[in-house]
Amino acid sequence: MEIFLIRVGTMAEVIEYLPSKHEALSLNPRTTSVCVLERQIFDFLGYQWAPILANFVHIIIVILGLFGTIQYRPRYITGYAVWLVLWVTWNVFIICFYLEAGDLSKETDLILTFNISMHRSWWMENGPGCIVTSVTPAPDWAPEDHRYITVSECFLEYQYIEVAHSSLQIVLALAGFIYACYVVKCITEEEDSFDFIGGFDSYGYQGPQKTSHLQLQPMYMSK
Repeated sequence: MEIFLIRVGTMAEVIEYLPSKHEALSLNPRTTSVCVLERQIFDFLGYQWAPILANFVHIIIVILGLFGTIQYRPRYITGYAVWLVLWVTWNVFIICFYLEAGDLSKETDLILTFNISMHRSWWMENGPGCIVTSVTPAPDWAPEDHRYITVSECFLEYQYIEVAHSSLQIVLALAGFIYACYVVKCITEEEDSFDFIGGFDSYGYQGPQKTSHLQLQPMYMSK
């Protein structure tokens, strides 16, 4: 019985100990969710279909990572960490795209809009200090449902705003990856140390066996 009491006390300490390890990781997905939702809104406004799809998948993975953090599921957190590697790769590509690294060009419609429309980043017309001027008559090659404009006097060009968004996502992803690896390591070590699955078997615990202390005595009946 003494072993049983020690065992329960140790498990209680672990339950109180683990949430503190998860607080840092649970905070990271929440911060990431807010930032990616803000980015998703502006990508919707700019009809940037490829980033919209990537942001949607990222939101789903973040939710699964947060679930794994709360429910102590290392596999979910590991999957979240693997996705963060792909997410960093995507954002590096976005940075190279807007900075026109190599043969990339930010004027290419096929990459971010799947060649469905000629829309650009929402920040192109709505950046800080930007003045939009309609050009008439529009060129013959311009679609009828599009307007031909010029943008001038922007305090910050739209490509640098997009680069800033992607850079922030990379920083958050790297922090999330580090914390994910740390929490998975902590959970794995605690599971190996206290053997939650094995229960009391790892300690060789055996419940008290019933023994009979009753002794039969002959009974004599008086006539």
